[in-house]
Amino acid sequence: MKLPPHTGSLSRRDVMRLLLSGSAACLMAGHLIPWRTVAHAQGPSCVLRPEQTEGPYFVDERLHRSDIRSDPSDGSITAGTPLALTLAISRVNAGVCHPLADAQVDIWHCDAQGMYSDVRDRRFNTVGRKFCRGYQITDARGEARFLTIYPGWYEGRTVHIHVKIRTAPLAERRFEFTSQMYFHDDLTDRVHADAPYAANGRRTERNQDDRIFRRGGDQLMLAPMATSDGYTATFAIGLQLP
Repeated sequence: MKLPPHTGSLSRRDVMRLLLSGSAACLMAGHLIPWRTVAHAQGPSCVLRPEQTEGPYFVDERLHRSDIRSDPSDGSITAGTPLALTLAISRVNAGVCHPLADAQVDIWHCDAQGMYSDVRDRRFNTVGRKFCRGYQITDARGEARFLTIYPGWYEGRTVHIHVKIRTAPLAERRFEFTSQMYFHDDLTDRVHADAPYAANGRRTERNQDDRIFRRGGDQLMLAPMATSDGYTATFAIGLQLP
């Protein structure tokens, strides 16, 4: 279906036409960003997701590891509810998704008390520490697997995990995709009611209070499933590479 000409906003009729056609788009920063499920060459589907800001706390640590809970500086393990996260990365070509192997996938997020590692902030100084950061290289299935904790919260943001995907990260010519992943508020409320999260107090921002979330966050939602000791989630991302 042909999209209506972009005039800065969509009419109600245009929105309904898009929804009924089985495709949709999110409006972000004045541009139409495609968001749809695409057929996968080997069965599962992948989704074109909107990009979001990198934020101030990205540090290119080059920490190649799957379990990002530990702090290599002292061997300590970050306290929190375990979260096993699989990112399934695909390349979209002619409307079909193919697993993207050998891509570098970084994730980073705050700990249960709302602190990021290896940064100096007005609230904390964690320079030299490296918890809750790391990258994996996607396998032949396009998957990168991480073991981390459910993130905490800090003033001004809802609960989220950052993700950056790079092809040939050290080459002069490369593709880069950066976004964030979110959780449903009711699940976060349940997790944060327990230690060690409860010590950080009741959070002040929920999803719809977050200005970054409001720019496409509803298309970046994780759907964790409970396990014996925490949660597991899989998140599909389709990329339109040049």
